[in-house]
Amino acid sequence: MSTAAKATIHLKFDTEKQAETLFCALAPEAKAPPTHRSNIHLTKNGTCLTLAVTAEDTVALRATLNAYLRWINSTLNVIDVVKKA
Repeated sequence: MSTAAKATIHLKFDTEKQAETLFCALAPEAKAPPTHRSNIHLTKNGTCLTLAVTAEDTVALRATLNAYLRWINSTLNVIDVVKKA
């Protein structure tokens, strides 16, 4: 894949358990991306989760980032609801 667009996002969470939960939730998607236009590399270090995205173009980069950030937000919302239950 020719890379025309890249982005790296570092997200710091309150606990290592939150970071681990998100890492485990996102890992299957990262290992088998639905399209060949972008790839993502996930790493976790303590309470920090890093998303490194490479894409063929800015449209694919934006779509990939939006998808992962929505998944992260949804997962955090589920964690919050479970905590309150």
